[in-house]
Amino acid sequence: MPLLEINIVPVGTNTSSFSSHVGQALRLIEKRGLKYQVTPTSTVIEGELADLMDVAKEIHEEALAGATRVVTNMTIDQRMDKPMTMEQSVESAQESLQ
Repeated sequence: MPLLEINIVPVGTNTSSFSSHVGQALRLIEKRGLKYQVTPTSTVIEGELADLMDVAKEIHEEALAGATRVVTNMTIDQRMDKPMTMEQSVESAQESLQ
């Protein structure tokens, strides 16, 4: 299943904090029933590609409501040779340390 890493940078707000924007994004992701993992600098979402693109657009547009400019960065990771989940990706990286 594809993974989407997304981070938003709202510009032109009255605060340097992003936490309210992250909270809004998480509510949108949860509303769609998608699995996600928050990291210190981004959020990784697991789902079908069309669903991921739809929620990314919604997150971006929601952030625009509270800022004069928003920069959204996204990375899509999709394997075609075998199924992949967020957990499997993390486990594989951790196993490579041994």
